[in-house]
Amino acid sequence: MVEQDGGSADVQSADIDLSRPSIARVYDAVLGGKDNYEVDRVVADQVRLDMPHISDVGWFNRAVLGRGVRFLAEQAGIDQFIDLGAGLPTLENTHQVAQRYNPDARVVYVDIDPIVLAHGRALLEENENTAVVTADLREPEKVLAHPSVRRLIDFSRPVGVLLVGILHHLHDDEGPKAIVDAYMDAVPAGSHLMITAFCDTGPEARAVQETMLEFLGTGRFRTLEEITAYFDGYELLEPGVVALPMWRPDGPVGTPLSIAQRLMVGGVARKG
Repeated sequence: MVEQDGGSADVQSADIDLSRPSIARVYDAVLGGKDNYEVDRVVADQVRLDMPHISDVGWFNRAVLGRGVRFLAEQAGIDQFIDLGAGLPTLENTHQVAQRYNPDARVVYVDIDPIVLAHGRALLEENENTAVVTADLREPEKVLAHPSVRRLIDFSRPVGVLLVGILHHLHDDEGPKAIVDAYMDAVPAGSHLMITAFCDTGPEARAVQETMLEFLGTGRFRTLEEITAYFDGYELLEPGVVALPMWRPDGPVGTPLSIAQRLMVGGVARKG
């Protein structure tokens, strides 16, 4: 991985706008990574003023991604994944978890930020079953038609569609539910959908939302009912849409949950 504000030739040559923060890089900054710039760290610091434990929220999201992919690979038999809005590589990426349980598992990462491609190339250069695609997930037809997607994903067999920590960056008028359905319409019965998103859990959540909207221009914290509605039309699996630490935890989870533990919710559903 490259150092902050420096970078490899790939990163320097990428079409990266350093005058504006990027979702992927801000998320990296929140997690304490080095693949971000000053403009991104400013946003991360502002969010911390509203939610001092926001880095914990990021790690809760990474942890549930790992548990979700493990469930899909190990128990649901899914061996191909489309990870939409994947962000920058960090620990326990989708392909690493999936290929631990099935070395032949195939993963396509999709992100609009060119820096993700630059870093992904280095990470995946020796992994022929994994690809990184620079594309806008709001354009499902283009994403699904991309050569790397067509090469790795067999749409006649079940697919794991992952929208982890990204739908809150879509505005209402962009039709997030329609986008979810467009991807799920492209995959057969037996496919699974995993979603995590920021949830409107109270004043603290709304303060973080306002900061994100001001500095990033995105970050819509929806109600539990609104997020659950993304799964309409599919078989929502137990335990439903819940705070991330409560989704199939590896061990006991202490209650009551903290504000940080409740800030994001998620779930997994099966297409019948």
